[in-house]
Amino acid sequence: MIRVLLVHEARLLRSALAERLAGEEDLEAHHACWRSAPGRARALRPDVCVADLDCSDSYGIAPLGELPYRFPDAGECRLLVIASASRPGLLRRAAEAHALGYIDVDSSPEELIHGIRTVAKGQAFIDESLGFGFLKAAKMPLTQRELSVLSLAAQGASVAEIAGSLHLSHGTVRNYMAAITRKIGARNRVDAIRISQGEGWL
Repeated sequence: MIRVLLVHEARLLRSALAERLAGEEDLEAHHACWRSAPGRARALRPDVCVADLDCSDSYGIAPLGELPYRFPDAGECRLLVIASASRPGLLRRAAEAHALGYIDVDSSPEELIHGIRTVAKGQAFIDESLGFGFLKAAKMPLTQRELSVLSLAAQGASVAEIAGSLHLSHGTVRNYMAAITRKIGARNRVDAIRISQGEGWL
């Protein structure tokens, strides 16, 4: 039996999908929103965590790092993400979180079930329709430090607040913001935030 935890912000959608998964003889399905997902994962110790990455209504970026993937006495929880090629930044974040499976948001439930079974065996599963998204993800121009600066800026932090949070000088923060806007072809800080959010980097 493959124990699955489905993480999605929309309760109606995740409960309906969990019910569909539970109809399979070899799948035991549970579901949670992102806020309660880490606790549910620790309690359930699922074999596969299926996580929808588009949770901008509450987080902006899915907190993949908060999901436990390895349990000291119960093996490994493998990650399969539901994503879109139009948001390559999210695909990059999932890859950095060591996701083993990637399925397009427009795929059928049957394809998702196939992906779950594949990932549960420890095998990689990548929906071919996400190929272009991965190519774009590989070209993301910003460094991790630049993303940290921009993320704080997107939350409304001032230069002084960003500097304090990241232990940088005010001038260094301004230099980072100038580099960010130049690298992504933005007109200003607000435009840089808009472009980055659209790409799924933030």
